[in-house]
Amino acid sequence: MKRGFEIIVPCHFGLEAVLKKEIVDLGYDISRVEDGRVIFWGDEDAVCRANIFLRTAERVLICAGSFHAETFDELFEHTKAIRWEEWIPEDGRFWVAKASSVKSKLFSPSDIQRIMKKAMVERMKTAYGTSVFPETGSPYPLRVFLHKDQVTVGIDTTGESLHKRGYRTMVSKAPISETLAAALILLTPWQGDRILVDPFCGSGTFPIEAALMAAHVAPGVERPFLAEAWRNRIPETYWPEIREEAREMEDRSVETDIQGYDIDGEVVKVARANAERAGVEKLIHFQQRPLSALSHPKKYGFLITNPPYGERMEEKEHLPALYQELGERFRNLDSWSAYVITAYEDAERYIGRKADRNRKIYNGMIKTYFYQFIGPKPPARKPRLPEQD
Repeated sequence: MKRGFEIIVPCHFGLEAVLKKEIVDLGYDISRVEDGRVIFWGDEDAVCRANIFLRTAERVLICAGSFHAETFDELFEHTKAIRWEEWIPEDGRFWVAKASSVKSKLFSPSDIQRIMKKAMVERMKTAYGTSVFPETGSPYPLRVFLHKDQVTVGIDTTGESLHKRGYRTMVSKAPISETLAAALILLTPWQGDRILVDPFCGSGTFPIEAALMAAHVAPGVERPFLAEAWRNRIPETYWPEIREEAREMEDRSVETDIQGYDIDGEVVKVARANAERAGVEKLIHFQQRPLSALSHPKKYGFLITNPPYGERMEEKEHLPALYQELGERFRNLDSWSAYVITAYEDAERYIGRKADRNRKIYNGMIKTYFYQFIGPKPPARKPRLPEQD
């Protein structure tokens, strides 16, 4: 596979290893892994595949350049040296959509955005032999990262964040994003033929993401991307061909045991509607049910859930009883595993068991913990003997 160029894929902090495995499974070579993003080698085809197939990525950026800059003069000259004409056509709309700076001498996002836009214009004036750019064509927004004075410049191919799959038009309070839910499921040993129950299902994100995995549905197959309009770089046939390839891999008739419960009946209606938009409503059983009714007759299942954090003061007093009941219900599930993401720091105390593993993860701006209570593995299945004539 030809290397092409570097592709930058941001993700949730702490979940870089999950995204790295996804990219490797797609068949691409990793360039490097940094906090909150994975960089790999690819080409135009890889841009399409990453957008359509990656479950845990936030967006897909083409690395236009990387350089060291401690002054605005250096920022201007290095930005101007990038061969923008190879990426952006004469009528393209281009701007620095976002600039972030960590431990760098240049720290003002608005100044970084203004200087870089000016440098791009100067470069393209020379390249196209004109001083006027109509910017009436396709969009080419930039995202710029400064870390210890090293500037990384990415052209956004995605548009709206990849967590917006298109199925979740209505959400409950304190929702978990689609990409984070997918990453947390991938951190568990759960497979599509195993039981999965979310007793605080809310908008249904955990069950829906699990059903999409079980049915081999690519998360971005039904949504649009900015780079679909980049006729100067990506052949028009790539997107429909890769979408058709993704659809051929789907199996929405697969048998599953995925369940989502919530005490709020209106929330359950929202979850069902979201599952229907995702095309996996037949793979999930949603039900209005309190935590006290959580049970299952089968062994070796998985609880994967995002219970209340108690962000409002009046809710905090109810948390000890809620997490205590969660622990009691879990103990009554024979040979099950439980995976709980929460910002409640006394969760282990009231669940009544120390987690086998614990991972700190930021859910938006909220510091949360992913507690992993690991149950026994099911016995190995006996191989089927060939039928005798």
